[in-house]
Parts: sequence; structure tokens; C-alpha cells
Amino acid sequence: MRTVNPSTAFAVTLVDELIRCGLREVVLAPGSRSAPLAIALFDRASEPGSLLRLHVRIDERSASFLALGLAKAGGRPVAVVCTSGTAAANFHPAVIEADESGVPLLVLTADRPPELRGTGANQAIDQIKLYGGAVRWFADAGVPEARPGMNAYWRSLACRAWSAASGADGGFPGPVQLNLPLRDPLVPGLPDAAAPAAAGTGAAAGGWPESLAGRPGGAPWNRWAGAPQPGQSTGPEPALGGPGTLGLPWTERGVIVAGDGAADPAGLLRLAAAAGWPVLAEPSSGARQGRHALGAYQYLLEHPEFLAAHRPDLVICAGRPGLSRGQTAFARQAAADGARQVILAQGPGRWADPARTATDVAAAIWLDGAPAVPGGAVPDGSWLGRWQEADTAARRAVDTMLDTGGELTEPRLARDLAAALPDGALLWAASSLPIRDLDRHLAPRDGLRVLASRGASGIDGLISSASGAALAHQASGGGPAAALLGDLAFLHDAPGLFAGPDEARPDLVLVVANNDGGGIFSTLEQAAVPGPFERVFGTPHGARLGGLAAAAGIGHTVLAAAADLPDALKGDGIRIVEVLADRAAGITLRQRLGEAAAAAITARL
Repeated sequence: MRTVNPSTAFAVTLVDELIRCGLREVVLAPGSRSAPLAIALFDRASEPGSLLRLHVRIDERSASFLALGLAKAGGRPVAVVCTSGTAAANFHPAVIEADESGVPLLVLTADRPPELRGTGANQAIDQIKLYGGAVRWFADAGVPEARPGMNAYWRSLACRAWSAASGADGGFPGPVQLNLPLRDPLVPGLPDAAAPAAAGTGAAAGGWPESLAGRPGGAPWNRWAGAPQPGQSTGPEPALGGPGTLGLPWTERGVIVAGDGAADPAGLLRLAAAAGWPVLAEPSSGARQGRHALGAYQYLLEHPEFLAAHRPDLVICAGRPGLSRGQTAFARQAAADGARQVILAQGPGRWADPARTATDVAAAIWLDGAPAVPGGAVPDGSWLGRWQEADTAARRAVDTMLDTGGELTEPRLARDLAAALPDGALLWAASSLPIRDLDRHLAPRDGLRVLASRGASGIDGLISSASGAALAHQASGGGPAAALLGDLAFLHDAPGLFAGPDEARPDLVLVVANNDGGGIFSTLEQAAVPGPFERVFGTPHGARLGGLAAAAGIGHTVLAAAADLPDALKGDGIRIVEVLADRAAGITLRQRLGEAAAAAITARL
């Protein structure tokens, strides 16, 4: 038994209570001030049959995005721990993404005690409310003291943080910061029969003023009545009930738009099947499956004549759509035409309506009791059929062009990668071009889980996020995992490739489309300014990804032929498959694909 000082007692008690709440994954970036937490976490994770899995990363930003990936795929809060100073600041991008996308994170930032703040003491910065409004809840825990009442305070603090992060308190899940000022001594002493008992033993020995035990039977200090289940909405009250309660007139001319992180993809698909409506689902919505989902809908949204002939009376939108300007234009035009637009909220005060066109906001749970067709009427299928016929025509035209020759272009890479992964696989897609290429070319299919950081749509920490998601996915019995990244996103998180020999490594293939720069800028207005474009937007780097792979001790393959992709994906652990691409040629190809799709749609009108 180690000697207990206040910092050690606090750390052991906090860790014990978080495990009782349900903590199963924690990521640590090493440092000195966080030593009590690091030792407590190591001890608990090392116990036989431990429920806790500890991950250690040398870079705080990579550590925080690893935690984000674990939490996004696992569906429960993950803790990430750092020392004081700029270490905590490096968590900020992941905190922002977690806030925007509703990912539950417990951000545990060790801090200097109050007497060292504002004095010029080493590694002391202002960490109070460091992340501003990006967290669901903040608490500065106070310096641990050996006095009565601390056990109840520390344990209830852990439960409060867990409830706010998980959404069990009725809020929208997201990040929580506990700022933990710790005084020396930070390291417990050697075993000593006369020392105070270790936290959690139930004893108040050696002069410690109270027992530090938790509730009997491993129960958490606080429970929450009516806590939502994973995937259940915690949004506005379901008094909106169903279409009748909303006052929605029946129409066969309805469209469902599903963006990233839609709260109830299965409910959306049930509604679409009952009503006979097309589903325009982004890859990471979870709703891009079944016969109602359209794989080429972005091409339809870019076709003015098709849209003019297929104006909806009702649009139901879930998640956070935002992969194209066409989606926003579609919402605005539908509003101008007088269509009702129902937004399914992600949580209290959280719904996506960037075009400001919503007429109604409902909780996702509204889908559970929504009778799609009043009076049991059966839609004749003509509305859905016309969308499906145009979608099929566009997809065939695009696929024919992509299949010409054996070159593995970026759009073909996205399509073929998603098709080659087996059922039960996970695909993490980077923002910018990879997720957009998937959106245009991913055929609707069951059995593939697609995730992305679309809350803030940054390129931060994507190797780490994909690694965390793969670890959580495979810990719950899921299959292999892949990540589709651009070269800049890959280089942005190069530290995510490096982990110690004792760290868990997922089965994850990093598929990198290397066009030597920021390819998405070539699709935007900036490309029309040729003078500064290449240097300040294109940002060519000339990096050799194989050198990074060698430094990290992982496999690396350069792939050119599309036919070789399925074999290249095979392997174990983390490895890299690099596909060389040309930015200018990619823009030309995407323009030609759009023209081919438009011609095919026109022929169906």
C-alpha cells in the first residue's frame, strides 16, 4: 500500500469514482504536475481484470484527438489528462470539435496551486475556464486537503462532470473541464504500515480524517433518473409528437436530408420507407443505406432543371449537413417555394439551420411515433421513383467515367475504398476533399460505419481520431478500420503515428491521397488568383510519407493501380497506403464528372 498524501488521495478517489460512473478509456499526455493522476490511472489500469484501458501519447494534441475518436466511436465519455501550462492549451482544438459535434470528453487539466498563479512560477498559466463556452461545464476543483468532507466532494464532483459530459443530466453531450490544482508532494511514498490508508479502501487509518470509500457494490456516488440511452434524443420535449401535432399536411413530395451525426438514422429510414421519400444522406450521417438513400444526390442538387421539376413541399433535416453549397441552396429555394422545413434537434438549444429556413424544430424522438401517412394512405411511389431514376442515371454516368482506365484517381479511390471494406468495418473520413469525394461517389450500403470530424470540420488530429475510433470500434467487436486522408491532414497529425511499445494499436490502414498540397482550394474562388495561389493556398510540401512511416516503424505502400487496392488494404496494425494524385488533373476530372452526371440527369427529364 502506497503512502497517501492529499494530492494522491484526491487522484485515486477521483479515478475510482469516474470508473464507477462508467469510465473505460483514458488518454494521458505525460507531465509532472499531473503525476498523481498518472500514477492512479496506471495502477487501476494494471489491476487484473481492470475495466479501464490507459493510452499514453507524447503529444497533447494527438492525445486529445485520440480521446475524441474513442468517445465518438464508443459513445461514452473518455478522459484525457495533461499537466499544467501550454499542455492544456493543446487540447483546445479537440475540445472545440467535441463541443460542436456532441462528443463526450472529460478534460482533466492538472494545474499549479493558487499560491503559484500569477507569480511567474514555471509552467503556470491561467487555466480557469480555458476553453470558454466550448465546455458543457467547468469546475476548478480546489487544492486537495486532508479534512472531513473531501470524499463526498471529490466523488460528487466526478459524478457531476460525468453527467454533464454524457448528457445524463438532460443536456447535449460534449466536453467538460475539471481543472485540478495540485500541491507537492505529487508522488506517493513507499509502503509504510503507519501511513494513511489508500483512497477507496474504506479505512480512515493513520490519521486520515475520514474513509475515502465509495458507495457499496461499486455504485456511483450519484445516479441520474431517466438518463438517456445511447442514441436517444435529449432535445426539445417530444410534445411535438408526430406530423399531426406539428400541423404538417400530408404530402408525398417530401425529402429527408441527413447530415453528420444525425441522432436517429434508423428512425429517418423508417420514416422514408413509410412515406416514400428520398433520403439525401451524407456519408457520416449513418443514414446512407437502404433503397431510399441516394448515392449521387449532390449531382441532382446541382441540376437546376431537375430541382425546378422536383420542388418538395416538406423537408426534414437531421444532423449537421454542410458538405456542399448545393445543400444550402436547396434549403433556401425550398423555403422560397413555401416548403415546410422541420429540423430535428441534436439536443437542447442545438440544431443545425445555417440557411435560417427552419419552420419547425423537433426532438429526434419525434420520429418514434410519427405516422408518416395519415389514415394509412399508401404513396404511389412516383415522387420517389423520379429521384431514384435520376440518381441511378447520374451514378452510372459517373461510374463509367471513373472506371475508364486503371488509374486510381481521388474520386475513384473514395468510391473503391468504401466498396472494398467488408461489412462491420469502420471508415474515418477527413474533412476537405476526402469526405466530399465520398459524398459524391459512395454507393448506399449497409454494414459500413463512416465517421468524421464535421463539428468544426478541421484537419486537426485526424490520424489520432481515426486511431481512437478504430480502437473503440474493435474493442466492441467491430471489424477492420480505414481512414481516408489528404496529405496535409496526414502531415498535420504526424505525431499521431508514434506510440510506445506498450500501447494498444488498432487494425487501421491510413489511405492517403497525396496531391502535394491543399487540393480543396483548387475548387474554390481562390484558384482564380494565379499569382499567390500556389504558395499561400496550394502549399506544396514535397514531403516523403515513406520516411515518416519508417521513423514510426510502420508499413508503407505506394499504390497506383485501382485493381491493387483490395490487396493493399490487407494487413495488421497501423500502416499507410499512399496514392499519388495531381491537383490540376483532379479538378479537371471532377468537372468532367459533373458534366457527365448533368447530361445523364437531363436525359431523364
